[in-house]
Amino acid sequence: MSEIISVNEVKKIYSVGGQEIAALDGVSFTIQKGEFVAIMGPSGSGKSTLMHLLGALDTPSSGTYTLDNQDVSAMSDDQLAEIRNHKIGFIFQAFNLLPRTTALKNVSLPMMYAGIPKTERQKKATHFLELVGLKDRLQNTSSQLSGGQQQRVAIARALTMSPSILLADEPTGNLPTNQSFEIMSIFQQLNEEGHTVIMITHEPDIAAHAKRVITLRDGKIIKDQLNKKRAVRKHSK
Repeated sequence: MSEIISVNEVKKIYSVGGQEIAALDGVSFTIQKGEFVAIMGPSGSGKSTLMHLLGALDTPSSGTYTLDNQDVSAMSDDQLAEIRNHKIGFIFQAFNLLPRTTALKNVSLPMMYAGIPKTERQKKATHFLELVGLKDRLQNTSSQLSGGQQQRVAIARALTMSPSILLADEPTGNLPTNQSFEIMSIFQQLNEEGHTVIMITHEPDIAAHAKRVITLRDGKIIKDQLNKKRAVRKHSK
């Protein structure tokens, strides 16, 4: 495996009421291509701040963040937008789908904005929806789908631009337990197929599906270890 992410002595400082607060305080780690990493921590640990940095939604106060051999930490807003659009596939807790739009069109949207021809984007959108087990739901609108099915659509959408990493922020936070484990099964399947998956979560039973767990507390990494008791994937299609 080769290195896809390098975070070196990253700090993120916020000014609150005239005081400086370190949301991240000297964080360093690397992630190899094809890893499945869960980033855990309680509220206020810095995991959301780290997610924003990894997702090129923000830049560090100091330190460096390299993605695919590109120094993201010093990029302009336009360069960050380019990284977000082409290097990162986002999956959010709230799904972020258009409610009256079909699954096929929701998945096609990033490709439409990228100028990909209609025939090609429909073909790719169909492929990715089939990949996540929604072959029979292509024409269903988001409002006609369960929460788990909506998250599957969001995963399919995240795959369309062939991103370097899949970045999932509390992807099961709005789902009941059975649907949560189905979604984690899909992430494991994608990881087995070679996708690099980084997941932010506060739930140990969800982190148990990853191959490696990084734990944050008070802006610092307190644990970084391989998950020896990884949950076994069950086929959910």
